[in-house]
Amino acid sequence: MAKILYEVKKNQNSHSAAFGKWYAQIKSLETLNTRKLANHISEHGSIYTPDVVYGVLEKFRSCLVEMLLESKKVKIEGLGTFYCTLENQKNGALKKEEFNVNKHLKALHIRFLPEQTTEENISSREFLKKAEFINIEQLLKGDETENGNGSTGGNGSTGGNSGSGTGGITPSGGDNGGSQNGGSQSGGDNGGGQSGGFGGDEG
Repeated sequence: MAKILYEVKKNQNSHSAAFGKWYAQIKSLETLNTRKLANHISEHGSIYTPDVVYGVLEKFRSCLVEMLLESKKVKIEGLGTFYCTLENQKNGALKKEEFNVNKHLKALHIRFLPEQTTEENISSREFLKKAEFINIEQLLKGDETENGNGSTGGNGSTGGNSGSGTGGITPSGGDNGGSQNGGSQSGGDNGGGQSGGFGGDEG
């Protein structure tokens, strides 16, 4: 089972309803760039060299952007669907005929919706069930114990639902962003940017 490292952080945002409460945050070990991902794929029993895999990934990236900019969705079976949404300015047009793209549109977002079919369901709550969660602080304490007196410490693993934020497949944020709401259709056609913040995924 995959191991997800997390740490428990206190919400320091005094304007938040969850101010002062503690929540789990993903502790990312590394960000793989295209080259590293290509090497990883090539090493997993692939008949293709890292350079060939890298070339395919780069072509995928450019073609994905091209298709999205042609108002198309791109579905990768077993992974999910990439699509675009519009973010409008707060004050919309008073009349339909007065709407102006340059004036009333704020941003064009690339979104990702995880696969939700029965066979390959990696939607947020189903993805949660696939992972084992390990508290990074407890893991480090275990290492210190092993290095200090030779006794073996625990790995600090916890149950699957402990202090979790729903993940989906999203870019990991920094240590101050709180739990993320990746994989959901945040923003919509009239909404703002991606949702986040401490405790945002509770319930």
